[in-house]
Amino acid sequence: MHSAVNRLVENPLAVAMPVVLFIAIVLGGLLVRRFLFAFFKRWAASSDSQLDLLLTGTLRGPILIWSVILGLHVTSLTADIPQHYQRYIHPTIEVLWGFSITFALSRFAGNAVRFYGGQVYGAKAVTSLTQKLAQLFVVALGLIWLLKVVFNTSLTPLLTAFGVGGLAVALALQDTLSNLFAGFYVSISGLVRIGDYIKLSSGEEGSVADINWRCTTMKTLQNSLVVIPNNKLGQSIFTNYHLPEPRFSMSISFSVGYDSDVDRVEQILLEETVAATANVSGLLADPEPSIRFNPGTGDYALIYQVNFSVAQFADQYRVQSELRKLLYKRLLSEKISMPFPTRTIQVERTAKH
Repeated sequence: MHSAVNRLVENPLAVAMPVVLFIAIVLGGLLVRRFLFAFFKRWAASSDSQLDLLLTGTLRGPILIWSVILGLHVTSLTADIPQHYQRYIHPTIEVLWGFSITFALSRFAGNAVRFYGGQVYGAKAVTSLTQKLAQLFVVALGLIWLLKVVFNTSLTPLLTAFGVGGLAVALALQDTLSNLFAGFYVSISGLVRIGDYIKLSSGEEGSVADINWRCTTMKTLQNSLVVIPNNKLGQSIFTNYHLPEPRFSMSISFSVGYDSDVDRVEQILLEETVAATANVSGLLADPEPSIRFNPGTGDYALIYQVNFSVAQFADQYRVQSELRKLLYKRLLSEKISMPFPTRTIQVERTAKH
């Protein structure tokens, strides 16, 4: 300690120069990052690509870390550091390089899966489980590289230990692993995707928000969150209203009076429903709406079935409301009666003796 203080007093440049060099390298790294990101942005703008978002999201933190590690590495070579400390500094810097590169590649893998996974034909947004698996795979490769190259460790004893320990962990974490593998199966099967509206046989329904390592979350039409363990979803019978396509067919009923012209009413309902496809969001013109005189004669009115399709399951309630209002107004303007239920009560009087 006293010798280091004496060197500082005798030659302050011996300490000042490494500090200045370290700061210069870190600032230089930040400057390189700025110019590099600007280049990525210009290049992506000319090529209509999302690669700039992928690279900037991946490299923003690691470039700063690499600048710090490079600064430490260079200053350790130029500074007057005692020899017995040198043997610890260089292995430490190698480990920092290994961890930082692994971290960067892991982020790149996760971001790449998120950015480009949804562009695969028939795919939707990527689940967080898929991103985590890609990142864990890269981290595992990075740790193997560190153990083999940096620490020069034989992997055979480690793999044996992990095999025995993994069996014990698997027995202790059966439910967790069951959810993990079920979530992985659900993600890659394509039967449930982010954004799909599903309904389980047990009654839960909603739009799939995410599939993670333990559970699947769904957002209901009431804006609530439903959490389902992955193994329950994997074993459940469910209906996916977005497969094989999100288009959803449905119908509503309209009643008119018995004195109405059945053909005229059918024509009015069809005209108004077809016209509504241009004004009501989510109401589809293809396939073309249809009108059926079904079930026909009712207890107090003639009943028509208006058949149409909506863009997706969640649109049905809003479209029904808007279409009912339009049909009601049109029938009123055409002076067509829409009777309400009536009941006739017959009272019998008993003769007095």
